[in-house]
Amino acid sequence: NCWMQQKTSTFLQLLKETGMRCGEAFMLAWIDFNFEHRTVNVTPEKGSEPRQLRIINQLIAMLNSLPKEKQKPFDCSPRHFTRTFRQQRKRIACKLKNERISKITFHTFRHWKATTEYAKTKDILHVMQMLGHKNIQNTLLYTQLISFENDDFHSATAKTV
Repeated sequence: NCWMQQKTSTFLQLLKETGMRCGEAFMLAWIDFNFEHRTVNVTPEKGSEPRQLRIINQLIAMLNSLPKEKQKPFDCSPRHFTRTFRQQRKRIACKLKNERISKITFHTFRHWKATTEYAKTKDILHVMQMLGHKNIQNTLLYTQLISFENDDFHSATAKTV
């Protein structure tokens, strides 16, 4: 059970940091990670584009603490994994008396990453590539939740002809 909680927290950190789909994360094998270059190669699902994403040292340390006997870091069944996540989520929501926590899903992390990445870069094409979308309309669905504090905007211009 301790291993399962550790795998769950590592899985959630991976989703938060990369914005990948939970199905893409479940498919990852140890060979997809390059700890030296701090990257992960994502095999797409849903007709997305394959991509390579950066990961930070905290996630690398979490991954390195997981058992490596199997080919995949998240080698358990997605159904069991989801049940464990829901139990932990419910326990935290009760403990913190915050019902909104119980609404968080694996996919929430993908929306969070897209939204924060767009807020940081103002580059919708970067977010589109990070999410692996082929159609920018899909990316726009993820970033329309942003509320800007004022009317300021960022305008990118060419410096040369």
